[in-house]
Amino acid sequence: MDISSFENLLKVAAQQSEPQRMLFVFVQKGPPDDRSADNAASFRAGSGGTLTPVVCVDKAVTDIDSFADLAKESEATGQRWDIVLVACLAGSNGVAPSVSEVDRGLETMVDAVKTGDKLWRFLAFDHRGDPLQINA
Repeated sequence: MDISSFENLLKVAAQQSEPQRMLFVFVQKGPPDDRSADNAASFRAGSGGTLTPVVCVDKAVTDIDSFADLAKESEATGQRWDIVLVACLAGSNGVAPSVSEVDRGLETMVDAVKTGDKLWRFLAFDHRGDPLQINA
């Protein structure tokens, strides 16, 4: 499945046969732990560094109209963020995922950010809604 934009993601999620919950982890970029000259230069150039989760939330696909609306809503938290990681969690038999399934999914995403492990599993968008590719 090729997701080329956030709006495309919303469309694809809405077309699924089972109800979807969208999981969002908003993260801040920070300087690399290893502050060598090469790593610092890479960070200033827009690559490398660390990611820190600052806000996580889940929403039904029908509760999101656009990336601009999601970004505007995120401003109400007062937390600065640079990247949002997104995953979709499918329900089964016509029933949306349970609260505990959603919580586990968000916890898995936050843990992945903290460890830097398997971030490629999630879609990523910058603050403008442009898709990103994270290589961890």
